[in-house]
Amino acid sequence: MSSSDLLLRTEAARVAVQAQTELLHREFGRAKSHWKSDGTRVTAVDVAISEGIVAELQRRFPQDQFFSEELTDAPAPLPVTSRFSWVLDPIDGTNNYAMGIAHCAISLALLENGHPVYGVIYDLARRSLMHGGPGFGLFDGERAACVRTDPPGPQTMIGFHSPMDKRHAGDAGRIVREFKIRSLGSSTLHLAYVAVGILDGTVDHNVKIWDIAAAIPLVLAGGGQVEFITPAPIPLRTFDLKMGRIFYFAGSPLMCAHLRKVLESREA
Repeated sequence: MSSSDLLLRTEAARVAVQAQTELLHREFGRAKSHWKSDGTRVTAVDVAISEGIVAELQRRFPQDQFFSEELTDAPAPLPVTSRFSWVLDPIDGTNNYAMGIAHCAISLALLENGHPVYGVIYDLARRSLMHGGPGFGLFDGERAACVRTDPPGPQTMIGFHSPMDKRHAGDAGRIVREFKIRSLGSSTLHLAYVAVGILDGTVDHNVKIWDIAAAIPLVLAGGGQVEFITPAPIPLRTFDLKMGRIFYFAGSPLMCAHLRKVLESREA
């Protein structure tokens, strides 16, 4: 049975994200953007959504820690010391958002002792709020959802971003030959779509923790698995904007077993 502390926060998370959706839609494809020093794009809407969500949650839960890709300004990694902490990506898929491509999302994760336990993801393209976590169930809007359990085959649909590190180029070739591919420009949506049964699985070499923290508990609640090739970033012990890129895959247990074989074949 979930504690009242958790239940209060899951409800507050949904309310805080939904409060920002009107702004997200209003400025879609119109918001001015600029490029940050790390080569990623940011808009004023990213910052406004970060400020709005963090301010609302901080008002209710002042003892919690809050980490956002856009608001955290620290020269060194920040230790995770509170029982409850939050990881926010105000717009995952900012390139899409700025250019008027609808695959983008607000992504908010609740962590307990460094473990993502609940996620809230607002999918702009489908106007759907995906939310849930182990023990809470998984919902795509009002619909209960779960991962796809079909056996892998030629029609299997995989979310995939080409690796930035060209040492992994062989993985791209193997995955493209084996599966049907969708590359949406939002790592959050790739993983969330696995959770709610839109995609069969996903493979990504390029993500940071804020890209996937909210979708991890969705996948687990939906009966799926998330497996890391690089060292697992959870439990989260520090929040570091300069962290290395995460290489992982996800899907049903059967899908993950197949993906593991495909990826391990690069070493054969």
